Amino acid sequence: MTIRTRLNLWYATILCLALLVMGGLCYHEFVLEKRHPDPAESREGTSDFGELVWILGGTALPAVVLGLLGGWWLAHQALAPVSALTQAAERIHDQNLHEKLARSGNGDELDRLTEVFNAMTSRLDQSFQRIREFTLHASHELKTPLTVLHGEMEMALTEEPLSPAQRERIASELDEIQRLAKIVDGLTLLTKADAGQIVLNAELLAFDELVRDIFDDVQILARPAGLRVSLDHCQPVMVRGDKHRLRQLLLNLGDNAVKYNQPGGAITFSLRRLESTAQLEISNSGAGIPPEVLPRVCDRFFRGDSAHASSVEGCGLGLSIAQWIATAHRGSLHIASNVQQLTTVTVRLPLVAGK
Repeated sequence: MTIRTRLNLWYATILCLALLVMGGLCYHEFVLEKRHPDPAESREGTSDFGELVWILGGTALPAVVLGLLGGWWLAHQALAPVSALTQAAERIHDQNLHEKLARSGNGDELDRLTEVFNAMTSRLDQSFQRIREFTLHASHELKTPLTVLHGEMEMALTEEPLSPAQRERIASELDEIQRLAKIVDGLTLLTKADAGQIVLNAELLAFDELVRDIFDDVQILARPAGLRVSLDHCQPVMVRGDKHRLRQLLLNLGDNAVKYNQPGGAITFSLRRLESTAQLEISNSGAGIPPEVLPRVCDRFFRGDSAHASSVEGCGLGLSIAQWIATAHRGSLHIASNVQQLTTVTVRLPLVAGK
């Protein structure tokens, strides 16, 4: 049965009920009252206009109220499936495209729309799956030739007699190969993460000790640019997670704080315990991120200002990897920035209960 037919039937039922109510009241007024007049309630002397008002108030008003209530109920019943379908569609994202929306099974327009929507999400899921498989296979196939090229160039630098110009050219090519290898590794990691193929090794960790280790590493990275690195707060906190991945998260953020800073600038680490959450803030005094760019900084291969990014080594995957690691540990990563002032990355991770 179509929605149009159902609405017509419902509304016809409501009108019939309204007519029955009006007919019943009219019968009571014009038939029963005339047969058994009540002297105490006699309306002799009332004007025709007053009689009309009394009749309309006693018969038409209840019918109108019934019609309005019935119309409200009709609209509610008609729009309820639309609201349910809208809420279900809002919950769909690229990770749950395989889930199907519930169908009513009555064969109306909304039921057929749900069927079409499920078919569309199924095709999208298959397309995303093919893209993941292609990226994963391509990354895997690229690793072997890159490893061979890397080994051959390192061997050429150490074994062959080369002029300074040749040595410089090979060293530059070696750097590009290493950069390409990092891109391949990052793509492989994110593709496996999208496919749910990465299993985190959850263990009890002293997160503050990990932060201190990364703080020492960032001090070494910051020396060539003359950056000041400070650790304002480092409260003892215990989290449960993969030590290797959390270290990768912190190193990516620390490396970004160094690369996107200004000579003689500052980097500040701060780890605090906030109720049931460990909150780490890493601030740097770089050029900052424009407000229109900020929502996209964690997108893959997005590097913001091309003029500035061209002078900074990287492939645009570091923040994407960092965000995935934080989310995989039931945490979050948030970036706030004021142009030409301060950029702060905040990582929040759940604390181990009772620790």
